[in-house]
Amino acid sequence: MKFTVNREKLQKALQRVGSIIGSRSMFPVLGNVFMQAEDNLLTLTTTDLEIRISTTLEAVVEVPGVTTAPARKLASLVGCFIGADVVFDIDEKDHIKLRCGTSHFTLLGLAAADFPGAETFEAVREIKIKESEFKKMIASIAYAVSADDSRKVLTGILLSARDTALTLVATDGKRLAMQEKTPESITGGDGDAIIPLKTAQEIRRLLDGDELMTIRIGEKQCMFLGNGFEVTTKLIEGNYPNYRQVVPASFSRTIEVPTAVFLGKIETVSLVLSDSSSFIILRFENNRLTLQASSTEVGEGSDMVEVAFEGEPFEVSFNPAFLADPLRNCSAETIRMKLNDPLNPVAIEGDEGFLYVIMPIRKK
Repeated sequence: MKFTVNREKLQKALQRVGSIIGSRSMFPVLGNVFMQAEDNLLTLTTTDLEIRISTTLEAVVEVPGVTTAPARKLASLVGCFIGADVVFDIDEKDHIKLRCGTSHFTLLGLAAADFPGAETFEAVREIKIKESEFKKMIASIAYAVSADDSRKVLTGILLSARDTALTLVATDGKRLAMQEKTPESITGGDGDAIIPLKTAQEIRRLLDGDELMTIRIGEKQCMFLGNGFEVTTKLIEGNYPNYRQVVPASFSRTIEVPTAVFLGKIETVSLVLSDSSSFIILRFENNRLTLQASSTEVGEGSDMVEVAFEGEPFEVSFNPAFLADPLRNCSAETIRMKLNDPLNPVAIEGDEGFLYVIMPIRKK
């Protein structure tokens, strides 16, 4: 097996597939990148048995073949090389000779036959959407995924297709974030799939453009095809809770607040909080929103934002981190807070199709 590839393109390709490589694994071959050279193309693939990432780049292939190379060592070497091209020459024992400029190295690979093969699956649903839109969708809700493994379905992101709408949902039981968009197309009818958070984070990292991507959903697997990459993941099995039941049917108050200003005030006022006092008070009164916080360990503080509010003063308390998360991941200049009373769920709306629902904290 022998081929030549551009060093910069190889470096970027290794970065695309290398992030799921773990530092420790029961199977040494999972620390390697699968390399297939044929038809003047080099395909790189990595897997952790849950996620599989592949990317393809141009190469001058003299002798086609397959092998696996230690992914992190190869990426480190390619990053240090000085030269335009890297020449690979691999023998039958999977000893990989590298040559770039004045550098000459040999890496000990493992047989390609030991690398886990791709599982075949039949897609029952296909969605086409712009890469930039799907990236924003993930960013707007991923922070609300649960870290508690006791409810496995909540550790992933729900991908729900209904009619002509695609909805992503994340919840940890204390707050819920959802983003709805109209993709270019949905074929295969309505249906749901629960994507592991790690997969969603990988997809978000790989998306870098405005071209169309394809999402193919099967019964137990899902495939994401984007510009220069292919990701296959196992789905989380189980039934996601009915998220629409969490959203109140109506609200008695709607207040618009400038997003960046509000976020800055939350972060500033929260500085006087300690771990044992994790809430801030929002008080709406006379066209102003006052933020207050205090703790016995640090002190107290307040700040305010001008808003359009009239009527009886209204007070509600929140976990400041939960309140700041949607603002930090929202591109809308103004958010709308929708409230009923200090004890019932509060909704935050931002960009078109975005909704965040949070439970207030009951002060003792």
